[in-house]
Amino acid sequence: MAVMNSTPADEQRELLAHVLLPVAHEEDALATAAALEPYGPDRVTALHVVEKADGAPDKTPVEQSEEVARESYAAVRTVFPDAEDHTAYARDVVGAIFDVADDVGATAIAYRARGGNRLTRFLSGDLSIKLVSDAECPVIALPREDSDE
Repeated sequence: MAVMNSTPADEQRELLAHVLLPVAHEEDALATAAALEPYGPDRVTALHVVEKADGAPDKTPVEQSEEVARESYAAVRTVFPDAEDHTAYARDVVGAIFDVADDVGATAIAYRARGGNRLTRFLSGDLSIKLVSDAECPVIALPREDSDE
């Protein structure tokens, strides 16, 4: 509930009270955390979703995916030393992000769009579109320094 006397700075503080930070791998985690750092969130939970296949062999062995998650969390902690971590296992990556946001009480989800041209994003189902359009909590799209568009 918004307070009538709240200022934009107060609203930003509330938005950044607990940010869920989905990360794919170590390099992505470091870049995403660095992009979030200037906004000064109060609390950060890094999330790595291990994508499960639907009846087919998983894309990567679980042990390898869990190692990628550990490396990602370590990278986030170089920027946010007190960051919490959460690993989810799901076929629906965006659905898992929303579920974890709800489970941990995140006030916002912050993400950095993955690279690739428009065709690549279209063919991959562009998770960013689903993330932004289907969310029940605020979603913060962080800037990409290496953007090719």
